[in-house]
Amino acid sequence: MSDITAAPTARNIKLPGLGEVGIFLRRGDIALAVGVLTILVILILPLPPVLLDIALAISIIFSVLILMTALFIHTPLEFSAFPTVLLISTMLRLALNLASTRLILSHGHEGTHAAGHVIEAFGNFVMGGNFVIGIIVFAILVIVNFVVITKGSGRIAEVAARFHLDAMPGKQMAIDADMSAGLIDEKEARRRRKVLEDEGGFFGAMDGASKFVRGDAIAGLLVVFINVIGGMIIGMAQQGMTFANAAQAYTLLTVGDGLVTQVPALIVSTAAGLLVSKAGVTGAADKALLRQFTGYPLALGMSGGVMVVMSLLPGIPMLPFLVLGLGAGALAFISDKRGKATIASEARKVADEAKVEAADEPITTALKIDDLKVELGYALLPLVNSPDGTDRLTEQIKALRRSLATEMGFVMPAVRILDNVQLDANSYVIKIKEVEAGSGKLWTGHYMVMDPSGGQVKLPGTHTTEPTFGLPATWVDASVKEEASMKGYTVVDAATVLSTHLTEMLKTNMSELLSYGEVQKLLKELPKEQAELLKDLVPSLVTVSGIQRVLQILLAERVSIRDLSTILEGIADGIGSSRNPSTLAEHVRARLSRQICAQHTSYAGYLPLIPLSAQWEQAFAESMVGQGDERQLAMQPSKLSEFIKLVRENFEAAAREGEAPVLVTSPSIRPFVRGIVERFRAQTPVISQAEIHPRARLKTVGSI
Repeated sequence: MSDITAAPTARNIKLPGLGEVGIFLRRGDIALAVGVLTILVILILPLPPVLLDIALAISIIFSVLILMTALFIHTPLEFSAFPTVLLISTMLRLALNLASTRLILSHGHEGTHAAGHVIEAFGNFVMGGNFVIGIIVFAILVIVNFVVITKGSGRIAEVAARFHLDAMPGKQMAIDADMSAGLIDEKEARRRRKVLEDEGGFFGAMDGASKFVRGDAIAGLLVVFINVIGGMIIGMAQQGMTFANAAQAYTLLTVGDGLVTQVPALIVSTAAGLLVSKAGVTGAADKALLRQFTGYPLALGMSGGVMVVMSLLPGIPMLPFLVLGLGAGALAFISDKRGKATIASEARKVADEAKVEAADEPITTALKIDDLKVELGYALLPLVNSPDGTDRLTEQIKALRRSLATEMGFVMPAVRILDNVQLDANSYVIKIKEVEAGSGKLWTGHYMVMDPSGGQVKLPGTHTTEPTFGLPATWVDASVKEEASMKGYTVVDAATVLSTHLTEMLKTNMSELLSYGEVQKLLKELPKEQAELLKDLVPSLVTVSGIQRVLQILLAERVSIRDLSTILEGIADGIGSSRNPSTLAEHVRARLSRQICAQHTSYAGYLPLIPLSAQWEQAFAESMVGQGDERQLAMQPSKLSEFIKLVRENFEAAAREGEAPVLVTSPSIRPFVRGIVERFRAQTPVISQAEIHPRARLKTVGSI
């Protein structure tokens, strides 16, 4: 008995279920693609009258939906897809125009129902049996759409796009200034920039999309002309119709077709006009118009009075003018009464707020301190809000905050920038906790030129002193910039001079800016593993204030606190022998030896040293008085003067050789040596022998 394989039948074929088809159709991207392909198919293949009626109904309801959406949105960006929708609706109308043209020209001799019942109904209803009336109505609709609405909305979109793009740099600078001043955070700044970009793209797209509607109106005129002329030729030459019958049949069908497509086009054009003219209107269109029309009761009252007077003129129908005049007068009375009540309520609210502010004013105004403040003379305001987008001081401060956060381990407070009319026009002042920390003079539009060797620049300009390091410099005009660069001079703009000065002031006073709240933030952001160590330390062994003091000591010598985990481990090591912050800071510095050595390593890969000789080590050790944490330095003034002279000579000699060495001492006397050196050479790093990493390459460039 042999096996026989059954041939596949219709029962064996598995068709997709309704659920699978539903899932397929529910995908928006596929549905949109199918819709666009359907429009393109209509352009190519003939459409039966029944399907044409359905498609025309879809076109009308689609245009009404667009108009209602444009009316009820609050901002234009809520309908940012409008240019795409406009293209699709225009393509749909043109495809239906072509489909109806096929039916009119091929079956127009059969009667007014040849192109479907929708076109027949529009033709009979509007024309009233007279095709001349239909042609005139159609022409008026096209003129209203093409000349008035489309042209106006296109012009508004063009001007809006141009002005928005011109104003974009200023708006972006305002956002940057608000963020630098701490008024908004980075997330809000990104959101505002995104809104600006979207608005620019939207109005630019609307400028181009308005051409769709204009081309649609022109195409409608041409289609009507072709249908009428072509239909009459076909009717008389091929179908044997008389001139009157051909004109009646084909004109009714053509005008009906034109009206069916021009009415949706007029609706969409109105929606486009509403959308682009909504740029300065907040809220839905109905509420905005009602609020603004009723905001001036006097205008309503005068309009009502004019209508009442017109109702009394001879030959004028009294009832409509009188009713409208009385209605306008009543609305003016109600609006005036409501406006006075609103003003009185706002006045009471302002008075109450003023009382509260007056009661709180001594605390809120007198006690508030800005951690960082930059005051500018009026001539330096273009550094913040320059119309051409140059000298972006706010951008540089933003980059400075990010750089210091990466380099030193904590985010510095926001910088408040404001003008001060009491300053000289070109002056600026940097204040830290309301106390002046630095000042200088800038010239916007000019460049500061400096000689790297420290000599005076030989270029025409205003000779001055660089405010950060006190080097000779010259302010030159922008036309001399290229010449200065070719001569090897250092050339910087005004904003860079100020930001460099601000950077140096911040690094010098960074320990004062590390507040208790900032330390708490840093400790809260520790990894989970290090958080356990923090629980062992705080508050049983050391307080948060104690950790803050250790971090401030490190920052005072420009040691980064970014490696907070290692710093806490160093505090944990030293807390058993002493709770003095200075002593704990020395333990931490030994833990951070790799970081400290890397910070001062030269470009050649070695650490340049100037060690303290054994004689001076002994001299410092013998000058110590007191025990433990109470030790103090009591060295003779003559010995101190001799030490200062030797340090200055050795470091100046090293600088002439192109080296930037560190002063090396024993761990026990390092804090005291640093206390002396920072008074005359604050930038000179002093490290102990315990802070030299075993793998660091060393080079001795001098000895004291």
